Amino acid sequence: MAEPEATAEDLDALIDDLDYLPGHFHLEMQLNFEPRSPASLRARDLKLQRDGLQQELELAAAPQRPAVRHLLGAFALYLDELDEARERFLEVAREDPGNLNAWANLAHVYGRLGQEEEEEACAGRLAGLMGLAAEREAPGDPQLRAARCLAEQGYAHGFDVGCASPEERAQVLAAGIALYDKALGYGQQIPVEEKRGWYFTMATLFIRLDGIFLELGSEEQKRLPAFNRTLALLRQVLKSSDPHHQALAWCYLGMLLERKDTFSTTPMGVHDCGYSGTDPLDCFGKAIEIAKDQPPILNRLAKIFHFLGKQDMAIGTCNMALDILRDPELNWQAYCTRAKVSQPAKLSEGGWGMYEWNFLKACMGAECPGRKAQAPTLPTQVYYYMGVDAVQELLAVDEAALNQALVFLAKAGESELGATLPELQLLRGKCLRIKGEEANAAACFKRAVELDDAGSSHTDGFGCLLEALLAQWSQAQLSDTELGREVDAWLRRAQGKYPAARLRQELQRVWRGHTSEVLGLARALVAQGRPALVRLLFETMEQDGDIASVPRGRRSFSL
Repeated sequence: MAEPEATAEDLDALIDDLDYLPGHFHLEMQLNFEPRSPASLRARDLKLQRDGLQQELELAAAPQRPAVRHLLGAFALYLDELDEARERFLEVAREDPGNLNAWANLAHVYGRLGQEEEEEACAGRLAGLMGLAAEREAPGDPQLRAARCLAEQGYAHGFDVGCASPEERAQVLAAGIALYDKALGYGQQIPVEEKRGWYFTMATLFIRLDGIFLELGSEEQKRLPAFNRTLALLRQVLKSSDPHHQALAWCYLGMLLERKDTFSTTPMGVHDCGYSGTDPLDCFGKAIEIAKDQPPILNRLAKIFHFLGKQDMAIGTCNMALDILRDPELNWQAYCTRAKVSQPAKLSEGGWGMYEWNFLKACMGAECPGRKAQAPTLPTQVYYYMGVDAVQELLAVDEAALNQALVFLAKAGESELGATLPELQLLRGKCLRIKGEEANAAACFKRAVELDDAGSSHTDGFGCLLEALLAQWSQAQLSDTELGREVDAWLRRAQGKYPAARLRQELQRVWRGHTSEVLGLARALVAQGRPALVRLLFETMEQDGDIASVPRGRRSFSL
């Protein structure tokens, strides 16, 4: 009998020669790297992503469900919910005993649990499935097992957390696409419908990648090959029998046809795929037509329309979903999207319609007993939206509405998740400023800045903090020295957190709205020996041309 050490060395040598390695915990995703954010913020991001995946699981076709469950297990492990992670991976292994990622991930979890026998058993099962063990090779096509393993890994790259810059996000998305390409090389015998599901996810990753290239101002030639390939992928997905994939493929096609105008010449892929002269609105209409009897798909389309800024289409699609299913417990997504879409309009229209208030009341009342099982973050969302609605009633500075908003926001902040959302702190600070509590407002804005992720484009919390500090100084609540120290400290923190162009834009907005206070601040800073900070302030005010093309980020609720 071979020595265990020798067997392990042989196995390691075989693994080094492999073209792929099963499992999710070795992938080069930020999820698997040492966290760069505080533990509480990382846990927040993982929980938000996990909630989104739970909804994905409800819509996913059967071949795609293992990929979703693997990610749910990975998130559970990084949230230190090891038993939950084990159950997720066992669930996949029971349904498909030949799933390579299931056994690799189980071996990792058992290792974390200190259960060495179970870990070795899983590793042995994996070796057998991959043909690395001495015993007879496991039944089934090893090429198909490899293809599905790689596709599940590629899927995971669309749900990474912790990326601090657009460049990092682009790198992760490109790695996911590469894994799918490798999976297609192995998966010549994959059923056509399953392969169309892969094409759908690949198209989704390509569209997100193109959005990042647009954000970074990349050259056309860098975008063009991927853009043309995405059109070809969507053409295949449109042949799918899955209405979810088919409807979203039409929607994505409409997005791409709108983006074709960002090129100097219409991309050749538009003509090659037969979409010359196709109107994007027709694509959106076909998507809605396919989903007209299915609220979950309508709700997904509504969220996309909201993201695209097509608010009338978003509201109309939500209404279609609510006409079919009005029960807030079963169709809470439609109410949430309507509430989110309605926020900008409430300033002029004064509050939501009956749909939204019925939803808010039902979700926090006894008639929605299953809400926590379906959406653990839902109570936080509800109280946030109720707080927003109360704030919108403050046009007449209604003290009662103001206090009601603060109560709702306090309730939203009571949850573990709510305490980590910068949006809540921003809104609380705005309420407190209206009440004249500048110091308390500044404390909320500071917390909002602290909770913002590195690389975030939402600089409004920092801008509000500067306004609150200037207001305290003008009211003699802060001395010249205290103001200078505060501005210096928080500006340095902001420079390390926000993109430079967005930060300059926010500074310019504040300076132009408070010119006299800024001039007073400049005199105080010179007196304190901080000329570099004064120079930065005035350089910012002179850079009109540099930032005119940078859109100011509008913060929406993370959930």
